[in-house]
Amino acid sequence: LFNVVAVVDWMEARREKAKKEFGCDVYEDYRELFNRDDIDFVVNSTFSYEHYPITMDLLNHKKNVLVEKPFSKYVMECENMIKAAKDNGVKLFVFQQSHFAPYYEKVKEIINSGKLGKVFEVHFQFSGFSRRWDWQCSNRFYAGNLLNTCPHPMEMALDLLDTYDMPTVNSWLKITNSAGDAEDYVKVILTYPDKPLMQIDAKPIDAYSDYNIKVCAEKGSIKATATHIQWKYHNDKPLPKLHLAPLCKEDGITPAYCSEKLEWNEFEEDFDGTAFDVGTRKLYENLYDHIVNGAELVIKPEKVAQMIRVMELCHAQNPLPTLY
Repeated sequence: LFNVVAVVDWMEARREKAKKEFGCDVYEDYRELFNRDDIDFVVNSTFSYEHYPITMDLLNHKKNVLVEKPFSKYVMECENMIKAAKDNGVKLFVFQQSHFAPYYEKVKEIINSGKLGKVFEVHFQFSGFSRRWDWQCSNRFYAGNLLNTCPHPMEMALDLLDTYDMPTVNSWLKITNSAGDAEDYVKVILTYPDKPLMQIDAKPIDAYSDYNIKVCAEKGSIKATATHIQWKYHNDKPLPKLHLAPLCKEDGITPAYCSEKLEWNEFEEDFDGTAFDVGTRKLYENLYDHIVNGAELVIKPEKVAQMIRVMELCHAQNPLPTLY
């Protein structure tokens, strides 16, 4: 759907690699793109702290922009980018490809089918055991696990909450297993009236993490990883009425505990693709269809700005000093 016409990188070796791989023009400074009129959009995949100033510069030079996550660290910068796109008559996109991950699409399909009944809690677990010492550990670079990893589960959580209103946010950020001054431990709980509780965990100290999403609902549950999903729900067997007298076994004397046999419908499925291949392809297909055919944009910048508003509050609740 797309032709790569230019690649910008300040590393000469990467410019040469791009030139050989794509047969395109290469530049050291993105501002050299302003001299061209054959560019439909620019992918801004710079350091996180550069997303805002470079995107604003591109928008003000009438370029459509796809900016990498995080959209920014501050919602005011997100709002400025959205306004700049409108003022300049160009389009702004955010790279949130996990929305199109096969396992998340399946989770949504099952929830929307109603077979699980009312959903009470969704737990996103993007954890593992790792240690890190690169620029993604630096506050000065707009780094940390909240802005680096959590745009994926946070976007899913806000998508399931399905409101532009601000949820109630409780968060815990810590440094546990990395070399810098930015958080690597993230726990966020989002609540909103009459909606499921959303819990997001992303931490590098969990050596036994075995799922990405778990859904707990009235009639059953879902457990999903990026490559496999299991779900089960029982048939509509009515809940027995409240019984305040002591429960007994058949002899009418021996104490008994609440016990019943439910008939379960159980399923599981493997996925061939992930957010990195299938998700990325679907995002670019939607972007193409939006630009060329006027189709509705699935990942709206205004919705991503809501996510940054939540993350900005998390940082305010857990201030960490910039040391490096």
